[in-house]
Amino acid sequence: MRSTINKNSQRIIQHQLESIFSIGRVGLEKESLRASYDGVIAQTAHPSALGAALTHPHITTDYSEALLEFVTPPLGTSQQALDFLSMIHRFVYANIHEECLWPASMPCRLLGEQSIRIAEYGTSNLGQMKHVYRKGLGYRYGKMMQVIAGVHVNLSVNEDFWPRWQVALGDTGELTAFINDQYFKIIRNLQRVGWLIPYLFGASPAVDKSFTHKGVKDLRVWDADTLYARHATSLRLGDIGYTNHRENEIGIKACYDNLYDYVACLTRAIEKPYAAYEEIGVVTQGEYRQLNANILQIENEYYSTVRPKQMSRANEKPTHALLDRGVRYVEIRALDINPFSAIGVDPEQLHFIEVLFMYCLLGDEQIITMREQEEIDINEYEVAHKGRKQGLHLRRDGSSILLVDWLQEIFSDMQAVAELMNNADTDYSRSLARFAGCVDDREQTLSARVLAGMQVEKLSYYDFIARLGKQYCDHFANGLDSDSIQHFSALAEKSRQQQQQLEADHGADFSQFLEEYFAQSYVPESR
Repeated sequence: MRSTINKNSQRIIQHQLESIFSIGRVGLEKESLRASYDGVIAQTAHPSALGAALTHPHITTDYSEALLEFVTPPLGTSQQALDFLSMIHRFVYANIHEECLWPASMPCRLLGEQSIRIAEYGTSNLGQMKHVYRKGLGYRYGKMMQVIAGVHVNLSVNEDFWPRWQVALGDTGELTAFINDQYFKIIRNLQRVGWLIPYLFGASPAVDKSFTHKGVKDLRVWDADTLYARHATSLRLGDIGYTNHRENEIGIKACYDNLYDYVACLTRAIEKPYAAYEEIGVVTQGEYRQLNANILQIENEYYSTVRPKQMSRANEKPTHALLDRGVRYVEIRALDINPFSAIGVDPEQLHFIEVLFMYCLLGDEQIITMREQEEIDINEYEVAHKGRKQGLHLRRDGSSILLVDWLQEIFSDMQAVAELMNNADTDYSRSLARFAGCVDDREQTLSARVLAGMQVEKLSYYDFIARLGKQYCDHFANGLDSDSIQHFSALAEKSRQQQQQLEADHGADFSQFLEEYFAQSYVPESR
């Protein structure tokens, strides 16, 4: 990819695009388990003071009532996104009592699957759909893996850049199609070098023994309460995390060649029945167990570390939104929660991700072949489970390459991209330099720092993370200023009213609602 990066970097300079070669918008989504002060998963319902999880724009729930999800709006800079995320944290801490937020990806102490309450969203059709979907996930994969948390970074390219970049590349096609193709190129290249994210920012090399997910294997005993892998970076992205366990068995693999093939692939999976899920049943004794018995209930069930996204309108399928209006941004889902940050991610991490994103924009166009996809999958597994192992080799272009050698190549090429992106507000080169030390010194990575902290303080994973969580409880104790409190309180009240309105509008019965929703699915005949 090096020659392509160099060639496209020169195009940026020749066409004087440096001032608009930048990220357009940044958004963050951060999941956090609510835990009691003794570090056990919360058994309480989603706090009413936070608003209605179904309709609140910034504070919702993921799989469980205890698994909060914080969503920032798309903002102009990563610092603005971080500031907004911090405000959400302060508002939440002011409205949860005798609980704290678990500051790590792997869960706090669980008391069996029965301790994991599936999130509830009220009696409206939309609320029932979200709840039934989560019930289906529990039946299909078990509840344990559903309460693993992460940070998602949503990025778009400066809109002013696209038409001038299209001219620079000599493309004369329709602009929206060009933008879609460019975003899918970014996605493919992020997959090719995506192992770099868990290597640097993976922070889940250990897990509490109460996490009894059936995928837990080949882990060492740290102490009476902890299992770990010596060289692991991100167990969250490994066998015990949220992965597509049945991809090979079922024969479903998302295609990222272009927007249309991607939508077609997911649509077929949503419409194709799968025998094992048919055995679960869809409606049993009048109760929905899952939305359908197909390979995927909905698009989001297909796990990927990176996704093309478009804002969906009311009751609109994500694939329909993509086909109708194209790719608006890319969601990067590979970040573990950074336990050394009070809000789970820090500015330098985001600046690094921004440079990596634009590096992938300037990279190769080639589609991912079956052989290369196998290499991508192997590399992701190897780095998640043993990324800090001395002499670790990865796969590239049918050959073996030392991880450290590939890292050095990527950092060298990213430096040129960072220099193009530097501006008065952000020194991207400095952010890149902060992590360059991790190339030769694995002890600087987040996963190594977690294990080192446990070792120095002679603590279990549970106790180490719980201690950090207590520090962050104290950190957020001062709460918000009065204007921010009023703002978030008003949003909470508005969300409760919106949920009540949805529930008052009975409309179609639930089965008809689902039928109409899935009727949006179709496979485009051609591009």
